[in-house]
This record gives sequence, structure tokens and C-alpha cells, in this order.
Amino acid sequence: MEAAELPIPPAVARRAVAWWVDLQADAADEALRQRWQRWLARDDLHRLAWARLEAVGARLNQRVHADLADVPGAAALVQGTLAGAAVARRRAIRGSLGGALLAALGGGAAWALHDDPALQARLADLGTGVGERRHTVLADGTRLALNSGSAVDLRFGATERRLLLRRGELLLDTGPDAAGRPFVLQTAAGELRPRGTRWRVREHGAQVAVAVHAGAVDVHPAAGAVQRLQVGQQARFDARGMQPAQPADLDAAAWADDMLVASGLRLDAFLAELGRHRRGRLDCTPQAAALRVSGSYPLADPDRLLAMLPVVLPVRAVWRTRWWLTLEMKT
Repeated sequence: MEAAELPIPPAVARRAVAWWVDLQADAADEALRQRWQRWLARDDLHRLAWARLEAVGARLNQRVHADLADVPGAAALVQGTLAGAAVARRRAIRGSLGGALLAALGGGAAWALHDDPALQARLADLGTGVGERRHTVLADGTRLALNSGSAVDLRFGATERRLLLRRGELLLDTGPDAAGRPFVLQTAAGELRPRGTRWRVREHGAQVAVAVHAGAVDVHPAAGAVQRLQVGQQARFDARGMQPAQPADLDAAAWADDMLVASGLRLDAFLAELGRHRRGRLDCTPQAAALRVSGSYPLADPDRLLAMLPVVLPVRAVWRTRWWLTLEMKT
């Protein structure tokens, strides 16, 4: 097989693109470049992955300039990007370079990169890796909390305040804008427009879940009718429409306070939620899955929390590796 046809392992692909992003950062220094050079020298696959990224680099940079050719002030924007304007640079990477970088490494590696929370967090305007949670106040006064493995882009302009949900889960406190601009959250399934509210949004693949803690939210599916969720309601929607509203689960927002709250939650569902805050695999046998978990658990140390489960439930922990835990019934 020719070198140009060799597949790049997902782990190598992730690291290559992570190096590429780090080297674009304002904080890139000689020490970072030396570490990158050592990584390149360590393996032929490392050098092959980097060569593929470099092979598309010139063409992609030309595309960035071409995309901005008709934009007022484009020359200043390009100069700012090249000089180290962090947000402009990340947007250029995502808009014109991101897809091609993934494609350059090919096949399964591209999918692995696309789904990697750490990379998504690096490329987003605001993002969190696995186990991270972040609180921030936007320029308009909106309070935004990001759950583990989440990423959003900011598109505030003269006529609207727009956020793009790339992945994960958000808790927002939104209100009127001094300039009268509406607030819009764009998702893969459609748009959400709050009516002065506290609300939570989580993506589930092609579906998006919305819960309203105060005020109301208008749900605009991409190809469906607009519907309004009132305070105390939650629902899922996709591009075609919204499912019937249900009572909102207020405990589901406890992650914003670094807690995981369960009230009679099945063990398999509990592990799925906890797994969002820890790298690796958490599962249980079918016999243990229906056990119920209740209580409030701190998310700061997921491994300590896992160690508590065999104390409060009739299960034992089987560690297959450091990153793979299975809970099974005690015998």
C-alpha cells in the first residue's frame, strides 16, 4: 500500500489536529514547537498525518481569503487572523479549514475527530472537555453554563444575538437586550427563541431536548410548525417537529452546581449521565441495570462516586481496564 493510502489511526489523527490548533494559538512558543517536533520524530505515522494536513494547508488558506474577498474590511480581518486574533482564527479554521482537515486524514479518523469533545472545545468560541463545566457571562448579560463536553459559537451582530450549539448541553439565563436584538439559539434540528427566561438545552444526535425553568421558549423546527414551551415544561424536537410536552425535570440541571441528582434513576441511566463527566466506559449487566439510584452526588471526583455505588447497592465493580468499569450483581 502506498503511503498516501495508509489509514491514519484515530488517536494519531486527534493528536495531529490538536498540534495544528495549538500551533495557531497566541501562546505558541519555542518550547511548544520543540515538543511538536519530538512528536513528529517519534513515528512515521505522525509524520504522515502531519504531511496530509500540510498538503491541504495552502489551498485552504486561499479559500479563506477568497471567502472574504467581498466582505467590507476583509483585508483587516485577514491581517488580524494572521497576526493572531484568536476568535477570528478559530472561525477560519472551522469554516474553511475544519472539514478539510478532517477529510485530509480520511475515513474513520475523520469521524473520530469530529466526535472528539476535546477538539470540539478547542475549536469552539466557548467549549468544555470531558469532566469540565464552565460558567460565563456574555456581552449582553446572558448567563451561560456549559456542561461537560459542550461547545457553542457566538454570532452576535447588529440585528440579533445568535448562538450555535455544536454539541452538548447548555443552561441559559436570557433577557431583553438594550439594543432590542432578539436572542436565537441555533441547533442542528432548528432554532430556539426564548421569551425572557431560564432554560436548558441538550443535543441528542438528530434530536434536541429543551426544558424551561422560567418564562417560555419558542421552538422553530427546521421543517415543522413553531410551538411554545411554557415554564415547567420540557420536550424533544427534531427537524420535522416537536414531541408532546412533559413536566420539566428540574434535577437535570444540577450539573450547573457540580452535582448529579438522582431520584429513583435506573442504574444504567445513572451511569450514562455520570459517564458524560469521565473519560472511559461505564456499564452494568442487564441484571443490575434496573436497580434504582437516589441522592445528590458531587461531580468533582467521579471515581470516588463510583467507589460508593457498591456500598449503597448490591453490586460489585469489575475494572476491565482503568477506563472500563462494569457493575454486576453481587453473588
